Amino acid sequence: MHAISDDLWSLIVAVLPAGRRRGRPWNDHRRTLEGIIWRYRAGSPWCDLPEHFGPWQSVAERHLRWSVDGIYARIFAAIASDLDAEDADLGVLLSVDSTSVRAHRHAAGARSGRRTGGSVELQEISR
Repeated sequence: MHAISDDLWSLIVAVLPAGRRRGRPWNDHRRTLEGIIWRYRAGSPWCDLPEHFGPWQSVAERHLRWSVDGIYARIFAAIASDLDAEDADLGVLLSVDSTSVRAHRHAAGARSGRRTGGSVELQEISR
């Protein structure tokens, strides 16, 4: 059983990057994305990611890479283009406001300038 339905995955997979030409091949995109989703739903640190999602370092690195490369924006656009007006309020589905997210108790002590694996909005880096 997947956290991402097959119908939704068919929209997402079309905008994900192809495999690498050099180096070690990527882990399965679906398994990796489900690991990212699990991490945010559970509110856990990357190192607590269950093994069936692959090495946590690989999942965290892919999350950062996709944030920087704009992959999440492409995923959201693909999903939005398929939604009907009756389906759902896209703003509710794709946004998380800081007033509804509890910060971790160590959040106040984070070192500045570090990539911590925060939300997609916090990881967007201008080039």
